[in-house]
Amino acid sequence: MPEITSARTTPGHEPETVSFGPFSLRTRLLEKDGVPVKLGGRATDILRLLLSRAGEVVPKEEILAYAWSGLVVEEISLRVHIAELRKALGDGKDGARYITNVPSRGYCFVAPVQRSTLMPAPPPPPGPPANAAPEKPAPVSLPHRLERMVGREDILQDLSARILSDRFVTLRGPGGIGKTTVAVALAHDMLAAFEGQVYFLDLSPLKDATLVASSVAAALGLVVHHADPTDSIVAFLRDRRLLLVLDGCEHVIDVVATLAENIHQRASHVSILATSRESLLVQGEQIFELVPLQAPPRGAGLSASEALSYPAVRLFMERATAAGHRADLTDDDADVLAEICGKLDGIALAIELAAVRVGVHGLREVATLLDGRLKLEWRGRRTAPPRHQTLGATLDWSYGLIDESERTTLRRLAIFAGQFTLQGALAVAGDARSPADQVVDALGQLVAKSLVSARPDGVSTRYRLLDTTKAYAMEKLVDCGEAPGTARRHAAYVQQVLETTMAPEASGSGQAPRAQERASLLADARAALTWVYATDDGADLRVPLAGACARLFVELNLLNEGRIWCSRALAALDDSSRGTAWELELQSTLGHAFMFTERNSEQAEGALRRGLEIAEGLDDLSHRFRLLARLNMFYRRTGEYQHLLPVALEAEKVARVIGDPAGLAGAKALVGVSYHLVGNQTEAQVHLDEGVQGDAALRSAQPGHFAYARTPQIPLARVLWLRGFPDRAVECVRPLTSTATPRDVVMHSIALCWSASLYGWVGDWEVVESLAGRLSAHAGIHGLTPYQAVAAGFRGQIMIARGELKAGIDLLQSSLPRLHADRYELYASAFAAELSQGLAALGRLPEALKVLNETIARVEPEGAAFDMPELLRLRAELEARRGDLAAAEASLAEAVLLAEQQGALSWRLRTEMSLARLQRRKGLPDALTGVAETYARFSEGFETADLKAARLMLNETPAR
Repeated sequence: MPEITSARTTPGHEPETVSFGPFSLRTRLLEKDGVPVKLGGRATDILRLLLSRAGEVVPKEEILAYAWSGLVVEEISLRVHIAELRKALGDGKDGARYITNVPSRGYCFVAPVQRSTLMPAPPPPPGPPANAAPEKPAPVSLPHRLERMVGREDILQDLSARILSDRFVTLRGPGGIGKTTVAVALAHDMLAAFEGQVYFLDLSPLKDATLVASSVAAALGLVVHHADPTDSIVAFLRDRRLLLVLDGCEHVIDVVATLAENIHQRASHVSILATSRESLLVQGEQIFELVPLQAPPRGAGLSASEALSYPAVRLFMERATAAGHRADLTDDDADVLAEICGKLDGIALAIELAAVRVGVHGLREVATLLDGRLKLEWRGRRTAPPRHQTLGATLDWSYGLIDESERTTLRRLAIFAGQFTLQGALAVAGDARSPADQVVDALGQLVAKSLVSARPDGVSTRYRLLDTTKAYAMEKLVDCGEAPGTARRHAAYVQQVLETTMAPEASGSGQAPRAQERASLLADARAALTWVYATDDGADLRVPLAGACARLFVELNLLNEGRIWCSRALAALDDSSRGTAWELELQSTLGHAFMFTERNSEQAEGALRRGLEIAEGLDDLSHRFRLLARLNMFYRRTGEYQHLLPVALEAEKVARVIGDPAGLAGAKALVGVSYHLVGNQTEAQVHLDEGVQGDAALRSAQPGHFAYARTPQIPLARVLWLRGFPDRAVECVRPLTSTATPRDVVMHSIALCWSASLYGWVGDWEVVESLAGRLSAHAGIHGLTPYQAVAAGFRGQIMIARGELKAGIDLLQSSLPRLHADRYELYASAFAAELSQGLAALGRLPEALKVLNETIARVEPEGAAFDMPELLRLRAELEARRGDLAAAEASLAEAVLLAEQQGALSWRLRTEMSLARLQRRKGLPDALTGVAETYARFSEGFETADLKAARLMLNETPAR
């Protein structure tokens, strides 16, 4: 049963009153503007619970357990009483919002709440010891408690328990995170537990550390007459039970540490709470780390109610409302607010300072302004301590407390765009004036003083500066003239790490940590590239840094970014960098990126060919395989099928020399898909089946491995359908189109395309529609422009298959020119075939035949392509409709022969059915013999479209 604190009573006092809007709740009496409001008992219980947890999402189960204790009731009862409560409060009228439903979670009281603060009078203090002379009982005087503290309720409970059990706790955290707010709230909450004996001392105004002990003595009501009152304080406290709160210890930490340790060891009934940006590092001290307020993930697309379930958002909106911002949070605003809270790292002070600006600038403008230095100067409450009135003042306070070596290290670490390791800190912050041991010591001190955060990551530790600290330290770095040298060391470090962590050319799970380490460098890689291309100071690093980053962009599926930086670096090549490993990386990435983000241009082919030439000159086998695989992909897309087998077989030779299992399986995939496209389905299946046997090695290969993302199952599914195994084909393709996050965005696009073509052959157009939609969205997100035209082509096919002829024709007629312009012919023949069928269905037979003949003429020079039997069959159907039966019969005979040569049983079945219809039309006997013989060769797939049509044809009674 949750403890309800919204309307509690204290012996000898009136009950606490909770106010919100025009309402107030006292015990169980709800009033509006002083007039009682009629409210049922259950609804009142629900209101009390929600008020006690205002700003939190209270689970439905917890509300039911509280309001219907010991009873089992349906959720509908809760909804009924919530509706009663909302009606009584006028929730939703005139913009009033009190209770929000968070779907699948519970309910949240979202309006600002005010509570009366009750402070029982302390009992008379015990008599003074002989060596102290208090003139009067020490009054309990606590700082004003905030009307409502957001997101720290659970922390208060944990901290209270720790104070009672451990007695000596330091609440540690960076400036502005809310240590003082929590300490004040805890002091008020602990009054009852310590019978009113809670003493709060703000040490931040002290300029002289020698005044700490006398300040503590004065707070306790002691009058002492010697320089060091420590013994008098301890003697006074020895037999007393009280809580001493020492707030803001970091600038006088040495003296506070000594005094606190003395009190803890010699006054066993005294509890101490210290707040500090660093630990006191004394015996008995227990650290309680105050973490940032939880903020919603950026870009998660949360609704307004979902965003409000995060304390950082609730605090922001409360402070913005208090500052005069009256607009409700909308779903459209939720992502912007998530971005703001993320930039502010969940630091309470930063959130409050930014929130008060919303009324002036608006949410989106505040989000933009946070990227500049203005956030350091935004002012908060005039009554706040000077160190809390701006973020700059807060950081000035911390900066002034560290020594020069720590300042130097902090400034230099600000150059990191993301997290960094100890090795990174040494490489960037160290130089002749700052040796390694000094940097290590300074980094440790900065972590201890909450200026740098540390997070364990496996066997190592990762460090980062909060965004506000980073902005402050970067300003200091620029001011002292160290920025160019630090940026150069940073760029050199990024290059060195990317060089040394390139994936070893062997498959296995051991690559995973390296891939993660490389991925973690993305933000710093971008920052380093921006710097070297923006200043002459980094000109000599441009080519090697871009070369080191090139493969990273491919590994992380950032092909547009890779294309841009590789183009800039290749334009900066000089004689010393031509023909080097760096040019190899740049050309390889540029050709790959151009192919998928722009078009299959001569520039893309030229970059891949140049890269292959360099790889051969350097005898770099892994790069040779990678470039041969990319060239094979290029020729698939352009429809230049005559190049496929020579390139694939050469890649297979290279893979055998390397001897890597994943490489060998990937080579089999290349050879198999090449045989598939040139029209040899028997050989294609043999090689693809061998590739699938190495599937485990392929799946274990990490980004950067030369065979990464080779997937024999993608072409195997189409080959299986052509060979006469429709059911196996569908089973093979299902895992490839799952909604899981793809390992490689390009291969995922290919999987969606080839799977859509397979389901079109099967006749499942609903699945084709789903896959086309996913392809379009996926291509749009990742900037893979050519796939947008492919997705449009699939949509056109779907429309024609459903009888929406005019719309389907228009879509295909707009997508096909785009594919031809991009030299993307792989899917063009199938789309042209479907276009011809749509035109013929509308009676535009000459146009339909022209489209088909042009397509066949375009495909024929490249050899007997895999879909040539189908193109010939469709031409025959149109020739028959035109009345040219001899031409139709010749086309069908050629199609039957070619389908048999290719091992494409499914193409043959379609052709035999077309031939049977033609022979019936000519009145020939035994028209169904070919259909029956071909149908008998199938062992599965009898519920797919073609086999059902064949069975229906065979079961028909021949016309007499």
